[in-house]
Amino acid sequence: LGKCLIHVTKSYQRIRRRDVITSPKTPKSKRDVVMPEFLADELADFLGSIPEERRAYRIFCFTKSYLHHEMKRGCAACGLEPIRIHDLRHSHVSLLIEMGFSAIAIADRLGHETYEMTLRYAHLFPSKQSDMAAALDQRRHDQAGLHNLQARVPRHKRQPEREGLQDAA
Repeated sequence: LGKCLIHVTKSYQRIRRRDVITSPKTPKSKRDVVMPEFLADELADFLGSIPEERRAYRIFCFTKSYLHHEMKRGCAACGLEPIRIHDLRHSHVSLLIEMGFSAIAIADRLGHETYEMTLRYAHLFPSKQSDMAAALDQRRHDQAGLHNLQARVPRHKRQPEREGLQDAA
C-alpha cells in the first residue's frame, strides 16, 4: 500500500511567474489519498525516467498554462469541447458517485471540509427510492413466507421466532 499512497501536505501555485509552495487551504485538505495500483505503476515508471539529480525538485515541471494548452489540443484532436484541468476533479467525483461511493467517502478523498460540499453533486447520486421499496417488499415477502410456514405447524411444535421477526397473528 505504501507505493499507492499520496500524502497531500502542500499546495503549489504559480504567482507572478514564481513558484509558491503553501499549506493546503483547509485542515481537511491535508490528507492521504490511496491511488489505484495501475496509477501507482504509471507514476513509478515516470519517476524512474527522471534523472536522480532532478528528483529533489518538482516531479511535474510544466505550468498550468502548458497543461491547459495540451488539454485544449488533445480535446480538439478528439473532437471534444475543451475542459479546464480542474474539471478532471469533477469528472473523478462523478465517476466515484457512479461507482456507488458515498458522499462522505468522496469528501474525505477530495479533502472537502464537510461532506455537504460534496453534495453539490447531489443530482448525480442515483435515487435509492426504488431500491428501498424493493427491499421493503422483499422483507415483507420473506416474513409472509415464514408466517405461512408457521401457520401450517401446530403452535406447540413451532420453532422459536428468529430475532427481529414478529408473528403477525
